[in-house]
Amino acid sequence: MKAKSKLITGVVFLLLFIGLIVMIKTVDVAAIGPEGTKIGFSGINKDIHEATGVNMTWYNITKYLGYGTLVLAGVFALMGLVQLVQRKSLLKVDRTILTLGGLYVVVLGLYVAFDKIAINYRPVILEGETSVEPSFPSSHTMLACVVLGSTALVVGQYIKNRTLATALQVLAWIICAALVVGRLLSGVHWFTDIIGGVLISVALLFLFEGVRELSD
Repeated sequence: MKAKSKLITGVVFLLLFIGLIVMIKTVDVAAIGPEGTKIGFSGINKDIHEATGVNMTWYNITKYLGYGTLVLAGVFALMGLVQLVQRKSLLKVDRTILTLGGLYVVVLGLYVAFDKIAINYRPVILEGETSVEPSFPSSHTMLACVVLGSTALVVGQYIKNRTLATALQVLAWIICAALVVGRLLSGVHWFTDIIGGVLISVALLFLFEGVRELSD
């Protein structure tokens, strides 16, 4: 797929994400959340949440796996810093590293923004919290999918052993899938929160790949 096609695909997924937000605020909205919070797609969200229940084991597994993905981001940040020091110019740092840095900044910005914007609220009030928290999209899902996905996309550029690079790519995607499923099974998000997290992640990854190819 060419860079232009990847950028267009990214925009399409971004529009799907925005469309989902609109539908969440308008389709089958009902007060099914804690403290009477209103949730879109209430029928399917309620059914899936009742089927999974709340599983704190899955919650903790996905929480710590998610934190672990930050180590990957740190590795690439360190690589960029080393290149900057050695090459004495930001323009001489690998374009892939610079594009990754831009991606991480965007994800961090979205993470903070969606923590403040209440599109949906969690189906449960977590221990230690005194009130409902915003939960759309699943920012944990977004963060993990973007970091793991981007790592899978670029690892072959830095690890020349093809067998090892392929193994790491497969492992990254497996962990990504496990985090998505595990986050749903934990019951701390509505189904549409997870879908939203996946849509925005796919959009960002396609946009990242498009920009990366254009900058090479």
